[in-house]
Amino acid sequence: MREARGSKRRGRDVRHSGGFLRNWLAPLLVLALLAAGVGAYRFEWGQRHLPWLAADPVTEPEQVLVPAGLDLPAWSPPADDAGDDPAGIVLDPAAAPRLDPARVAAALSADLADPDLGRHVVAEVAPLAPGAPSWTSGDGRYLPASTTKLLTLGAALEVLGPDHTFTTRVVRGERAGEVVLVGGGDPLLASRPLTLAEAGATYPARADVTTLALETAEALGDGPVRVRFDDSLFTGPTDNPAWRRDYVPDDIVAPITALMVDGGDEPDSDLKQDDPSLASARVFVDALRAAGVRVSGQPRPAVAPPDAEELAAAESAPLSQVAERILDVSDNEGSEVLAHQVGLATSGTGSFEGGAAGVLQTLGGLGIDVAADEVYDGSGLSRRNRVSTSTLVGLLQHAAGPAGEDARSLLTGMPVAGFTGSLTYRFAEGPALARGLVRAKTGTLTGVHALAGVVVGRDGVPMAFVLGADRSPPEERYDAQEALDRAAAALAACRCSAPAAG
Repeated sequence: MREARGSKRRGRDVRHSGGFLRNWLAPLLVLALLAAGVGAYRFEWGQRHLPWLAADPVTEPEQVLVPAGLDLPAWSPPADDAGDDPAGIVLDPAAAPRLDPARVAAALSADLADPDLGRHVVAEVAPLAPGAPSWTSGDGRYLPASTTKLLTLGAALEVLGPDHTFTTRVVRGERAGEVVLVGGGDPLLASRPLTLAEAGATYPARADVTTLALETAEALGDGPVRVRFDDSLFTGPTDNPAWRRDYVPDDIVAPITALMVDGGDEPDSDLKQDDPSLASARVFVDALRAAGVRVSGQPRPAVAPPDAEELAAAESAPLSQVAERILDVSDNEGSEVLAHQVGLATSGTGSFEGGAAGVLQTLGGLGIDVAADEVYDGSGLSRRNRVSTSTLVGLLQHAAGPAGEDARSLLTGMPVAGFTGSLTYRFAEGPALARGLVRAKTGTLTGVHALAGVVVGRDGVPMAFVLGADRSPPEERYDAQEALDRAAAALAACRCSAPAAG
């Protein structure tokens, strides 16, 4: 997440039965995490290094491939109590283990009291089964930073569905010789197609405007064209009023529009585009010209005519895959685009305000108590956000339960400690077994540190957890992160379930 980048350039103008749980879930998670380690290398979920450098299994476990010749056993759920979930992770709340509060407190108290975390620290831990009671510490509300993305993506998966895709289109304009590039709010729309090597190492697949231009060229025939672009799917400002004023001008985040390629990044640069919609249209024009189409003038904004003839279209990967990618790399722009999509789906308004309201409305509809929550964006960049730990725990429990199949990507997409995404180089301290057993979304702003995710305890019990500190001394940022990592790792080493009754 680009939450702590410094200034880059000039200012700019504004816009997731008990017997099955105990016997199978821990082995399943181990197998899944082994596969995640392979995925980290295969799909670049983690960072890639020069191939001739030897990997250290302690400091760089994500670089260590599964040993050659290792055959993972085939698995099918036991017929008597596996349930009907094809993912094999349905949890029975009535039969789920209970946590022993004293054991959880003993595991976490020392690390949560680390002075580097500052004066306001909150925590909540619960069995992963939906509705299971929690252990809590602190007042419960915190500034969530990027853990907000879990709320945004959970709401998007629920309201749109995991198979939903986003379409970028080209249609004929109002006047003869006009074509209109119409943004569909694709969070991962690319400027150009991937090379064969890139395609084999990128997840998920991307739609791109260059290929869209080639298809448009085939449909146009002879004659010059004028290009227009339509980003009217989203409304309101493209620079969130609840963000710090320097975030967009200083390239922390791009202006959010319904038509943006490469996440609003300028080519071969850490800078952001001033006008992502115009930049996307220019890439489209260049590709048309390269295909032999005569394009007159420069692209201009317009609204496509209703029922206009479609010349070409490009469809995104399914939302489940898009959500995994956004979680893994903590994509601010992608999260904001999906929040706008939630706003469209819930109220017909694709804006920052509509998206934030739609996220809370959707979570409330799942039976999660959001009365104490204040959300102003989809990425967590806003320092006005305040969220209850119980909201995130409730969402994670829902995503793991029998009613949460649509939101399952929240669990599969979170970075794996020591292996993938924003946790690739975290968890250097604490019990080593946490590397691979903790999946969590990070949250970082100046003075703010958070982890929210799932972990399997030493007794095989899967738990949802939220750890947050939002008044940490800025100069202690690395030590604060390590304190939260140690706390999450302590859960992986903890036999936290309560002794069986009787």
